[in-house]
Amino acid sequence: MRYDLDDLRLFLHTVTEGSITAGAARLRLSLPSASARIRALEHHAGVTLLVRGRRGVRPTPAGATLARHAREVLDRAALLESAVGSYVRPDTAPLRLLAGGSAMHHLVPRALASFLSVHPHIDVAVSESRTPLTVRRLAAGEADLGVILNDGAHDDELRTESLGDDSLVVIGQRGGTLSGRTAVSYEEVAEHPLVGLNAESSLRLWIEARLGEHAPAVRYRTTVAGPGVVVELAAAGVGLAIVPRRTFDPDQPLDVCELLEPWASREHLLAWGAGPVADSAEIAALADHIRRATRSRRPHSPEPPPGPGTAG
Repeated sequence: MRYDLDDLRLFLHTVTEGSITAGAARLRLSLPSASARIRALEHHAGVTLLVRGRRGVRPTPAGATLARHAREVLDRAALLESAVGSYVRPDTAPLRLLAGGSAMHHLVPRALASFLSVHPHIDVAVSESRTPLTVRRLAAGEADLGVILNDGAHDDELRTESLGDDSLVVIGQRGGTLSGRTAVSYEEVAEHPLVGLNAESSLRLWIEARLGEHAPAVRYRTTVAGPGVVVELAAAGVGLAIVPRRTFDPDQPLDVCELLEPWASREHLLAWGAGPVADSAEIAALADHIRRATRSRRPHSPEPPPGPGTAG
């Protein structure tokens, strides 16, 4: 049987999104056209590939196998296209990606590792940039893609899509100050010694811009350049820390509490630049690797406190 690459892309997007409608939107197909393509794929395969329900679709065992191999085939096809294309087209400028400090710590490295491995002839210029500046540069066509925060995406002309939660939480040494707690206010956090990022970091500036002039003074035992170091110091009991939920792994020895301030609830968005090549295959491929990187690790969620009759 011969498989059409576009049909494989559609099927893979459908499985990833859990919806034929969403899969069709990723390839800019109408729902009837996408449904017909998937039905034809099942007909030629001679087996049901999707279980359809009121809330979406999920792959059958055969569909899951097809999706796994389809991803490998499409990655290999991209390698082939990139390798051959390097002989027939001049060198192009690198893709331009902007992201804030949180995304630069966990999301961007994973996306780049997979993208640059699959596309050895495409370069990416990456810069750390706060959301307001990123939005302006994208709107001016000075960048191709950006990872921004939802509270700063005020340009209605900017094309965006959600990449998921990037809310801030409070972390501390397991069994320490936060033990048995599920949520704390910033005012209470400020009563304890903290570890944090340097004053010029995008996250520190973002938080301080929302505190106002009457915010309580805090004592930083130390400030460092990277979120990973902040997490390690907090886990060691040096102080509490306010970090994005995605900064740390669920298995790190930490107590985690929700931060009660409204501004602690944040969402990452993927945003496209307004340049003439915004819909190029290279930019679309980089965007897809950013989406995959977002899904590659489940963020930590704090455990509920023990209920009556439950061991502490």
